[in-house]
Amino acid sequence: QVQLVESGGGLVQAGDSLRLSCAASGRSLSGYIMAWFRQAPGKEREYVASIDWSGVRTYYADSVRGRFTISRDNAKNTVYLQMNSLKPEDTAVYYCAASGNAGVSYGSWGQGTQVTVSS
Repeated sequence: QVQLVESGGGLVQAGDSLRLSCAASGRSLSGYIMAWFRQAPGKEREYVASIDWSGVRTYYADSVRGRFTISRDNAKNTVYLQMNSLKPEDTAVYYCAASGNAGVSYGSWGQGTQVTVSS
């Protein structure tokens, strides 16, 4: 099983940018579909974005499309989430996840990184 560690979260103002990183260890990320999820206080975890093994196909939740960009560097075993034009409603704990079954389920999760956007 792959181990995932997120980093890059922090406190920013509305309109600012952040880049989250998800570093993997234990096995190569190539072959895994990777995704970012988030969970705001009092809300259920929600899907944010995902990327196929090659990095060619990316998918986004409507709430972040056009502002967030997911990417991966398989050589570095790392996945990124570039977040621009941040809004207070983006405040959440962001989790990285890996799927070894074409996105049917995500079997590996990181511990999460907090993103707080002030207005």
